[in-house]
Amino acid sequence: METKHIHIKDYNYALPDERIAKFPLAQRDHSKLLLYKHGEVSEDTFCNIANHLPEGALMVFNNTRVIQARMHFRKATGALIEVFLLEPYAPADYEQMFQTRGECEWLCMIGNLKKWKGEVLQRTFDVNSESVTLKAERLEDVGKSYRVRFTWDNAEVSLAELLDAVGELPIPPYLNRETQESDKTTYQTVYSKVKGSVAAPTAGLHFTPEVLAAIDRRGIDREELTLHVGAGTFKPVKSEEIQDHEMHTEYVCVHRETLDKLIKHGAEAIAVGTTSVRTLESLYYMGVKLEQNMDLSEEELHVNQWEPYENEAAKGVTPMKALENIVAYLDKHGLRALHSSTQIIIAPGYEYKIVKMLVTNFHQPQSTLLLLVSAFLHGDWHKVYDYALAHDFRFLSYGDSSLLIP
Repeated sequence: METKHIHIKDYNYALPDERIAKFPLAQRDHSKLLLYKHGEVSEDTFCNIANHLPEGALMVFNNTRVIQARMHFRKATGALIEVFLLEPYAPADYEQMFQTRGECEWLCMIGNLKKWKGEVLQRTFDVNSESVTLKAERLEDVGKSYRVRFTWDNAEVSLAELLDAVGELPIPPYLNRETQESDKTTYQTVYSKVKGSVAAPTAGLHFTPEVLAAIDRRGIDREELTLHVGAGTFKPVKSEEIQDHEMHTEYVCVHRETLDKLIKHGAEAIAVGTTSVRTLESLYYMGVKLEQNMDLSEEELHVNQWEPYENEAAKGVTPMKALENIVAYLDKHGLRALHSSTQIIIAPGYEYKIVKMLVTNFHQPQSTLLLLVSAFLHGDWHKVYDYALAHDFRFLSYGDSSLLIP
């Protein structure tokens, strides 16, 4: 069947609520690890993952950090309005955004929208023992989100400091609970660095300094890239065929050193999480575009949803050549890193270019992430999920993990 005509109902399974992990284990690396190796399924404990990885391989992690993206404002009438930050608008650059002072604009989702008639919302709180008044003004609709201008009356306070003081960490909606103080630690990977995500790259939540040290001792190279996870990662596929599902856009940053390391490893990598997969596989299609035109802007390197299935030019470009093209592009334009975006959908029919092994959690039924796993396992996802359900594995963001080797 052509990828676009895949029926999402074929990627359903029964997930009892009690199998969804509401909280993480006390020790991250004591989670269960399902092993899928060339069609055979077994299990171990995550702290032993290094034993199952090939010496001398390259492992790629997403170092994004979840921001406290949820803010609440109470109107004089008592109505509570939730403003959920989705992506920077002005300034549009993530790094600049969190350093900005006094004023900025974001694209946001609004909770209790009908009660926000257009008046300026405000609240006052303390940052570093100083009083700050934050105001929010709704400007215009942008698709299904809203442009909101924030202003605050203390120019010494950066947006990063402001969000730490007033924002709330957005845990996944399917946990059906309030964010707790412990989530500020447990819903971040131990290697998170670059602020910008509204959801964690959850495959990475199992790693501890001890596990990373064991990976190093095995002679496995570790590299990091950044994909800021958007709220669209939780967006269900509501259309009957996936061709009618619109994938969300996510922003990526890959440094020159990481590209060099990928080339050194023959354009092959072990991906930690589906976000690392989406970034690595998108690099290939960015490199294909550069095969034809080295003068494209970084914005023009954006990978569209169906590009992998429609780009005839890709047939003559190897993964190694694609990565070499990106390095040449960075050199030509004097760039240290590639900043672009991707809307890629990976589903059965997709041919993986760079990712050879995958560390990932267990995903929701009828989700694009389950499609990605099915594509990776050449359709054999049922074997993995049937085993996990039969052997008391915990599911979704705070659940257990798997190492998939097709």
